Amino acid sequence: MQRFETLAQLASHIGHEIGLSPWVEIDQARIQRFADATDDQQWIHTDPARAAAGPFGTTIAHGFLTLSLLPYFFDTGFEIGDGQMGLNYGLNKVRFPAPVPVGSRLRGRFKLLGYEAIAGGAQLVVEVTVEREGGDKPVCVAESLTRRYT
Repeated sequence: MQRFETLAQLASHIGHEIGLSPWVEIDQARIQRFADATDDQQWIHTDPARAAAGPFGTTIAHGFLTLSLLPYFFDTGFEIGDGQMGLNYGLNKVRFPAPVPVGSRLRGRFKLLGYEAIAGGAQLVVEVTVEREGGDKPVCVAESLTRRYT
């Protein structure tokens, strides 16, 4: 895991990769828990038998499930030594260029796009590319705004 001793160190890393999370597996149980939590029971996510005959040959994760993993990826992708807490401030752009078939392993790759000092910390603009192991395209690309406090 990439470590920055201070939040201020990030200011000199604009335009550079700042972290890479470990892989996380997307199994059918996780997909079903997300479907239950969001009331999104679309068959392509929750019905393995029907999905086997569908366009992907299996169930796929919800795009928003993939997006919901961003906090985990942030937490495990890089560390800020004097960081006390972080808040999700929003998203500028989100795209899902490829599906996430059940059984896939995903990880987040982080590139710092912006750093702005704010009272007690900094607002970061981070491009998060969610990769699927063995995939030729990312499964999610998001421009995330976070506020980190020291």
